[in-house]
Amino acid sequence: MARSSAFLLFVGSIFSGVLGQTGLAPKQFLSLPLGSIRPTGWLYDQLMVQTNGLAGHEHEFYHYVSQTDWTGGNSYYSSLEEGKFNAMVPNGILANNTAIIQKTQEFLDYVLSHQDSTGWMGPEVNTTKPRYLWGRYPFMFGAIQMVEYNPDLTDQVVTALHKFVAVANTMLHNGEGVEAWTQTRWEDFVMTLQWLYDFHPNGNEALLLDTMLQLKYTGVPWEKVFESQYFPTTATDHLQNPLGFWHGVNMAEGLKALPATYRFTHNQSDLDRASEGWDLLFQYHGRPSGIYAADEYLAGLEAVRGGSYLYQVSGDPKYVDRVERIAYNALPATLTGDFWSRQYLQQQNQIGAQNMTPNPFVNDGPYSNVFGLEPNYPCCTVNHPQGWPKFITNAFVTSADQASIVQVYLGPFKTSTTLAGGNPVTVTVNTIYPFSDSWVVNGTISINSGSPTPVSPTNGLQAVQAKAGTTVFTLNLPAEITTESRPHGSIAVHRGPLHYAFDIPRSSKVLTQNAQQPLAKDLEFDATAAWQYAIDPTTLKFVNKPPASGTLPSPVFDSGLPPLSMTVTACPITWPEAGKTFAASPPTKPACTGAHTTITLTPYGATKLRIGEFPVFTA
Repeated sequence: MARSSAFLLFVGSIFSGVLGQTGLAPKQFLSLPLGSIRPTGWLYDQLMVQTNGLAGHEHEFYHYVSQTDWTGGNSYYSSLEEGKFNAMVPNGILANNTAIIQKTQEFLDYVLSHQDSTGWMGPEVNTTKPRYLWGRYPFMFGAIQMVEYNPDLTDQVVTALHKFVAVANTMLHNGEGVEAWTQTRWEDFVMTLQWLYDFHPNGNEALLLDTMLQLKYTGVPWEKVFESQYFPTTATDHLQNPLGFWHGVNMAEGLKALPATYRFTHNQSDLDRASEGWDLLFQYHGRPSGIYAADEYLAGLEAVRGGSYLYQVSGDPKYVDRVERIAYNALPATLTGDFWSRQYLQQQNQIGAQNMTPNPFVNDGPYSNVFGLEPNYPCCTVNHPQGWPKFITNAFVTSADQASIVQVYLGPFKTSTTLAGGNPVTVTVNTIYPFSDSWVVNGTISINSGSPTPVSPTNGLQAVQAKAGTTVFTLNLPAEITTESRPHGSIAVHRGPLHYAFDIPRSSKVLTQNAQQPLAKDLEFDATAAWQYAIDPTTLKFVNKPPASGTLPSPVFDSGLPPLSMTVTACPITWPEAGKTFAASPPTKPACTGAHTTITLTPYGATKLRIGEFPVFTA
């Protein structure tokens, strides 16, 4: 990648910044080791649905991850196996699944036992294949999690990582090991280096810091990518990026790069630019489901298109609010209820899931929104299981001084840890959130059955003093129905963290089944009822039908199963299709073509065909 003189001057400022500071800047919050936080209630059930679905079985039959010896050969294919490892380490441990835990241990043992004398790890050992650094990063994340859960592995893993750092540092200084993916995803290696520096430096602090600098120097300048003068405000299909590309996954990687950079530069500007980039990304490409649109490349705001770490470093609650919204909306929406089939691309307004004609996506294939085993690229087949386990393992943190424990994500969890001064603490959260009253409008807190008092959070956090023994505090966090303005005068509907959509009745057709595992199938969904409605938002009404047993149905994210819904007055309108299988943009100020009716909106995550952005009419 070509470098401008402006970028070379920026690199110089990084070096001077590091020379003026020593070590790594502290994080605002510290993560807990894997296994310290456990899901309970409906969230544990959701994890078990995932474990019993594609995620927990694809290593038995899916050719990209069924080989332990990395016979795929090149860096991309080995990264698939490592990505699967990174996902299944926490999945297996949190689900107490012996078979998965054993499989991940076997993979770890294989990789470490085949590290060569130079320190290199990977399928390139004893071959002439080119060695690129980025393919190792998912493996490192998985290995770190295994050390957190099982400290007996510490010496073995840490020794191997330090050996790899040494060879990687030499390669970087020699201009080796860097290609497009290494240039964009260097921050993952930096995060591994920072874990070593924080917990297991082994006297190699200078080498670790220098390697961070070399990765930054040879990588994409994310502080430039997220400058407003460069940042795209529309879909990027035909837009030239002066810094390389607007690849959606890599943009997410870039959001981690700036807080990672801040820790070794100590430059507040890195955190400021991360915050600005975050806001730009969701302002111009965000979706009501929580995600931003990228059908491979950034896709603007049209409804047809489909930061735990940031919070820990910066302490800004906007990052965790967004993560929670993604987890409870976009993540389950892209999978069938049984977690055996997944989409590559999901749409806010999705009226069909089939082979698309014509194909609306410039960079992805017409099979991209089929629910299946591998509807476009294999990377998401192997990486999708990271969502729930990583959400769970980041649900609690401690303050930097380890004097307090902080619940980051609301939901049913249990955690135990020891705080500063040898203070053991256990927290149990008994809730069906977000399938109950939720969030932050006129909320109250009651401690040990005392009188409720209004919550008064500071920077998004409500402080509770807990004395020795058991402290029970009850939060009542009612929410209001809100609407969000979307393109063409349309709106999206929210209540608390949940986004609500019209669940289009559908038929299902099996397109193909895997020969080895018939549960892994490609499914076509077709609408069986009208979806062309405008709504009157003044008539929205919330409906709560809590389960009589107190237990939510399983799987909860499937049609008709969540206990929450809304009703709204609607009318049929003329709303054309833009091709055979997807809706045109919502019509602006449409006229009703029939009588008013009442339709029901349900949580977005439980819908597979849906309208999530509605035209508006006034009754």
